[in-house]
Amino acid sequence: MALILREADVRRVLTMADCLTWLEEGFRAYAAGRARNLPRRRVRWPEGILHTLPAADLTVDAVGLKTYTSVRGTTRFLVLLYSASNGELLALIEADYLGAVRTGAASGVATRYLARDDARRVGMIGAGSQARTQLAAVAAVRPIERAVVWSRDAARRERFCREMAAELGLPVEPAASAEAAVREQDIVITITTARQPVLSGEWLSPGTHINAAGSNSLLRQEIDDATLRRVDRLVVDSRAQAPLEAGDLQGAVERGLLDWDQLPELADVVAGRVPGRQNPTEITLFESLGLGLEDITVAKRVYERARAAGLGEEITLFAELQPRQPR
Repeated sequence: MALILREADVRRVLTMADCLTWLEEGFRAYAAGRARNLPRRRVRWPEGILHTLPAADLTVDAVGLKTYTSVRGTTRFLVLLYSASNGELLALIEADYLGAVRTGAASGVATRYLARDDARRVGMIGAGSQARTQLAAVAAVRPIERAVVWSRDAARRERFCREMAAELGLPVEPAASAEAAVREQDIVITITTARQPVLSGEWLSPGTHINAAGSNSLLRQEIDDATLRRVDRLVVDSRAQAPLEAGDLQGAVERGLLDWDQLPELADVVAGRVPGRQNPTEITLFESLGLGLEDITVAKRVYERARAAGLGEEITLFAELQPRQPR
């Protein structure tokens, strides 16, 4: 029987430390040809959008997809998880928290390979729910001593800083401007829904690593051309997905600053096929779009832990299914 896992079940078994490990394993499987990922597809209608991200990780016998609707300001995330070996439906998983953790963990993995080993200071632009796991992931892979945060909403910014300081046990302080949040930082995170750049390349110090995690649509852009001109090493999570939704990069490609075919993928860096940081003064950039592979490889581990812990609600589907050839 399949499991229905709700947000509370996922929170009980999913940690950032484990998610970082699982994503590294998933990226290695992808680089080795043992995992599959298709770019996100969207169905639009006047009231909203349906998003789908299909993927498979054969090393953990998992195939499935994350799907979500965005209608009138409400988003509902769901993972459908199947066994790759026999097609059995394993779980239906509410995936808001799962998605936030895996998005943060992807930036954490990139930070592990691209940031300086001695990186201590973080500057953030954005203070929404996704920003929490971004900061938590970076703090899990580098000995962060201080974070500075700017967002347009002052009240949200102040609350975010208080809560994350308590959660992480380090100073997290509000900044007066985006520039103040970025200057003289070792790691910079952008996690916004901005349609115009919020990060200027003029603010960056040599040796900075950037996680740009908010622009997963051609309508969004967080970083400017000056940033891309200063970057020495740019890595994406998916070369196939980037032309479809990397708003940060689209204009630069059209102006001849970048070539889609030349962008290295994070999986190749993790697997050692492509070098990560080469020297302390390089400026590095991870352009995060969010992959179905990340959802599926994490969802399989969440399912296994939930099953072992007796969590979730069992349901029976396909009880009358008879083997036959698909049409």
